[in-house]
Amino acid sequence: MLKDETEPLPVTTRRERMLQVIAERQFVRVADLAGAFGISDVTVRADLAALESTHAVRRVRGGAMAPAAGSNRAEPSFEEALVEFAGEKQRIGEYVAGVVASGSSILLDVGTTTTAVARALVARADLEHVTVITNGLNIALELEPALGRFTVVVTGGTLRRLQHSLVDPLATVLLGRLHADLAVIGCNGVDAEHGVTNLNLPEAEIKQRMIAAADRTVVVADGSKLGQVHLGRIGSVRDVDTVVTGASAPAHELARLRRADVDVVRVE
Repeated sequence: MLKDETEPLPVTTRRERMLQVIAERQFVRVADLAGAFGISDVTVRADLAALESTHAVRRVRGGAMAPAAGSNRAEPSFEEALVEFAGEKQRIGEYVAGVVASGSSILLDVGTTTTAVARALVARADLEHVTVITNGLNIALELEPALGRFTVVVTGGTLRRLQHSLVDPLATVLLGRLHADLAVIGCNGVDAEHGVTNLNLPEAEIKQRMIAAADRTVVVADGSKLGQVHLGRIGSVRDVDTVVTGASAPAHELARLRRADVDVVRVE
């Protein structure tokens, strides 16, 4: 049986847990989900409709099933993703670090491409009095050699193992009290129509808060992310100022983004 929830969950957290239950059991009835999460059948059906719209589940009579074999895109660990497009991510990181000025404040998101940004920031010996706020434990450690020139602030929150990231509760408390010059956001997908998306919901919510807390937002995404759409919607492409991608970005996806009036930088 599913374990009953004793307190209401944020909708993003609830839907991610539903996905976990459906993946484990392959089929779950609406009534089972309603009882497990302490919500109505109507709310369950709304959640399942939202999950189905991103192909995360298949709705069937009376409940929902996991996607067909081969159609489910699992979230890779940080270590797995780190080796993919490594050179491209390094060049993206160097480009973004190159536009940062001394005395500025940066919200630096979790991810392998944002880690490349952190490394490139440390390598810039000319940068001073930079404040970096991050929800990535590994990114805080990457920035440690620059302490003295940099001030590094970690958001706090609940640790997610796959990405070494900190999410709610608590992570958004700090973000709600900050105003930064620049947010550098990682993601799993950038699509002209569906926007900027992420594989997991808790991190998507933190990314939204980072965008809201910054004057300017740069999304960093290697070329494989363009045209991809995932469960957690971070925002429209119009919610960000610039998308920085790499040489592997498909030309037709770049064209789609530019037709949508997105400022796209392709780093060769």
